[in-house]
Amino acid sequence: MAGSQADPSKIALTSLTTEAEFREAVALQKTIWGFGDVDMLPFRFFVVAVKVGGQLFGAWDDDKMVAFCLAIPGLKAGLKPYLHSHMLGVLSDYRDYGIGRRLKLHQRDEALARGIDLIEWTFDPLELKNAWFNIERLGAVIRRHVRNQYGTTTSHLQAGLPTDRCTAEWWLDSPRVHAKTRGGHIERPPVVGRIEYPDNIGEIKHSDPARARDIQAANAERFEDAFRQDLVVTGIERTPGITAYLLSETAE
Repeated sequence: MAGSQADPSKIALTSLTTEAEFREAVALQKTIWGFGDVDMLPFRFFVVAVKVGGQLFGAWDDDKMVAFCLAIPGLKAGLKPYLHSHMLGVLSDYRDYGIGRRLKLHQRDEALARGIDLIEWTFDPLELKNAWFNIERLGAVIRRHVRNQYGTTTSHLQAGLPTDRCTAEWWLDSPRVHAKTRGGHIERPPVVGRIEYPDNIGEIKHSDPARARDIQAANAERFEDAFRQDLVVTGIERTPGITAYLLSETAE
């Protein structure tokens, strides 16, 4: 069934457990991100991730996998367990069905059932729609930025730029996350700073990569300076032509 004709209520979420399902998720990487073989996560990685306590969920339109997410377990200082959500991808024809949000909420429910209250993932701060989703829809906060975290990648989505990444911290049982995931309101901490991007930064990446690189590098400095001061990204603000990451002194 074509994505444009799909019924969102009939998109089913399942845990992926079989070799065939793992291989389908592996192949989906190439379709979604356009990875070359050097950047593809191999089949064995999916097998190991599930066996050591990770998460691997798929979304299905009848018998067609249209999205998946993969998380692996980790340990913080003091042996605090958490999950690192390494991949979540949705086929382009299915990106307006809320599947990504359903997969994240499914991750949250499963993690909380196991007594895990933190999931983290990295994302490109130039991907403004993704940032809005992470912060305003899910309630994640940001305290870390790393330049060129994954080195050069073959994905067309990166447009040849360094793989700078922010880390989303998703505190699953916090008042902020409870409110955001239920569509409610929570008072935002006072804003003490902003890091701004032009709304069309996605177009600039492809039409004027030198300019995009300048914006990326300048804002990398701003993120790193803010985080050295222990500031936290707690919101996203959209104004005509500009999307801003909002900085606060506290996450709550």
